[in-house]
Amino acid sequence: MKNRVMTMERQEEFAEYLKREEYENATVEKYLREVQKFQQWMGSRGVDKEAVTEFKRHLQEKGYAPSTVNGKLSALNMFFRFAGWEDCRVKFLRIQRQIFRNSTKELSREEYSRLLKTAKEKGNERLALLMETICGTGIRVSEVPCITVEALKAGKTEVSLKGKVRVVFLSGKLCRKLLKYAKKQEISAGEIFLTGSGRRLSRRQIWREMKGLCDSAGVEAEKVFPHNLRHLFATAFYKVSKDIVKLADVLGHSSVETTRIYLKTAGEEHIRYLNRMGLVV
Repeated sequence: MKNRVMTMERQEEFAEYLKREEYENATVEKYLREVQKFQQWMGSRGVDKEAVTEFKRHLQEKGYAPSTVNGKLSALNMFFRFAGWEDCRVKFLRIQRQIFRNSTKELSREEYSRLLKTAKEKGNERLALLMETICGTGIRVSEVPCITVEALKAGKTEVSLKGKVRVVFLSGKLCRKLLKYAKKQEISAGEIFLTGSGRRLSRRQIWREMKGLCDSAGVEAEKVFPHNLRHLFATAFYKVSKDIVKLADVLGHSSVETTRIYLKTAGEEHIRYLNRMGLVV
């Protein structure tokens, strides 16, 4: 047990392992952060099951949400598997399945429109088009680099994630808008969404720019982040298609159960359904 220490060298090897397994950069960074936080909490102690269980209790006592605790444990369990410390892995907290989505964190179509309008009023055409692209295709923010001049001309792009490849179709209107923007920016080939110096936009920069719209747009900041645009796409697509299997393919989900999470309705919408049934006279 004394040799079970999360050294910097071992953490770097863990990061390389995750990259070889084709985890997204954001996931690699998150897992490393959680491993480092655990190591700081541990101090000079050696890692064992008892210590990890104690850390799990510590997180609960600090008031972390069960989903947050499980996210941290997921990172640690992955590290333990990589290191061959299987006996250190701990069980996740049991979370009761939520039937309804929290409306205070759900971005509505009207709020989305206000964000777009605000971005344009602030002269940030790139951000407005970027939000339209994510919301109009359902791609992940990590997949934005797949939106290229070549893809726009073809009307579709190929997205690869963890060894899986899917085709994402782009509407004619979106293609025309983005090609017009590319011409204005003198981008004749390659990625569309770049910084002024020609570098790829980082996830952090996209997140920061979106948050910068909140006050002016009158939208709660906790509703505004790239992944919520993907949720809005999912609900809009399903209302038109009524095909959850097709939606799962479009979103790149391996399981329809993952897609169901995107389609949870807010409690208020459920109440409207009950009132429209007219069964209470």
